[in-house]
Amino acid sequence: MNADKKVKILATLGPAIRDAAHIRQLVEAGVNLFRLNFSHGEHADHAQRYQWVREVERELNQPIGILMDLQGPKLRVGRFAEGKVQLVNGQSLRLDLDATPSDASRVNLPHPEIIEALQPGMSLLLDDGRLRLKVTAKQNDAVITEVIAGGELSDRKGVNVPEAVLQLSPLTEKDRRDLTFGLELGVDWVALSFVQRPEDIVEARELIGGKAFLMAKIEKPSAVAHLEEIAKLCDAIMVARGDLGVEVPAENVPRIQKDIVRTCRQLGRPVVVATQMLESMRFSPAPTRAEVTDVANAVAEGADAVMLSAETASGDYPLETVQMMSKIIRQVENGPDYQSQLDVGRPQAEATASDAISCAIRRISSILPVAALVNYSESGASSLRASRERPKAPILSLTPSLTTARRLTVAWGIYSVVNERLRKVEEVTSTALEIAQAQGMAKRGETVVITAGEPFGQPGSTNSLRIETLH
Repeated sequence: MNADKKVKILATLGPAIRDAAHIRQLVEAGVNLFRLNFSHGEHADHAQRYQWVREVERELNQPIGILMDLQGPKLRVGRFAEGKVQLVNGQSLRLDLDATPSDASRVNLPHPEIIEALQPGMSLLLDDGRLRLKVTAKQNDAVITEVIAGGELSDRKGVNVPEAVLQLSPLTEKDRRDLTFGLELGVDWVALSFVQRPEDIVEARELIGGKAFLMAKIEKPSAVAHLEEIAKLCDAIMVARGDLGVEVPAENVPRIQKDIVRTCRQLGRPVVVATQMLESMRFSPAPTRAEVTDVANAVAEGADAVMLSAETASGDYPLETVQMMSKIIRQVENGPDYQSQLDVGRPQAEATASDAISCAIRRISSILPVAALVNYSESGASSLRASRERPKAPILSLTPSLTTARRLTVAWGIYSVVNERLRKVEEVTSTALEIAQAQGMAKRGETVVITAGEPFGQPGSTNSLRIETLH
């Protein structure tokens, strides 16, 4: 087991990954779970990649998580009579529901929920924020705007409305079809796009029905405003910096990222930092220094995982990109101040036996030369609480559930082994030592900390801690 890095790597699959052998190379280079991006590709493409991952999982005998990323609503302008127009700063521009081809004076905006939500003074962003409009007047079926930052606008370009909450479900009909397909396929995680409010998480939960874990993508200002409520309702958070960087001033994104990571750690929810982390490696075998620093900062802040998007899905150097990201993670984690920085941001423990034991193992691993922290967890909850403490030693999570093991692939420092032999605490001790040695996480003479609970196999029962030496 390659457990020498604690921050996990989530890599997106796409046409650049051509077979199971390629996926195996990525896993051996450091990928812990894979993303299927349902904004692109057909169901048959995703099904094939899913099967390749499961094939590699069986070959390597290690759990590999699979996340499906739903597209969410895509808000776009209509089409233009000439294909494109040039908007000039200061000009007036009408946005309406009329499906007639647009021109330089009026643009079809086929989204009544946007027109309903807009008020004078609000901003609209077009084409990933390249063009900016300001609403000056509102009518029943249209808004009048002033062009603040002009330029070329062409057919079907995207629309962002950062200052309004739209009465719009994050799940389109396409998303619902994709979700049904993904759940039948057996994905472990569902990433929900276009989250605006806590109610969006409740809606998605009902549709998923416990068949997968839910990751909320934070990419809207309204989601940032309701971050804690949203995080409490889901299983993990993704800092989706692409759309977030369009909807909020770019200079605010680093601070928001830090706030999200800190909030998620306090709540014990895994957090993924995503978008353009090593973007230049789509076409270059080496990253920019700024990109290396970006990844390093996410690791130092305490993120559970960092994500690769087009770099592995469609780039020219997917393997080299994963290798580089692994190198950066290890370099930061082996730095002299990494652990002390994590300790400074240590979250407040709750008054539970599980948190008391999690705090204890963090402290023990900072005093004794502990090779591994071994935790038995049927549901994964106690392993996640241990991960929340960011202990010095890696966490070996023993579970009889492959579903739990796959879920934990996104969490900081946790490496899982599925083992059905575990039935009582005495067996946990001997089995834990045996597995820690077999996985290369501990050698003879090294110290291992083991946590479990009685009644055995009951969620929330973690109540015992043992310090053992491997003989």
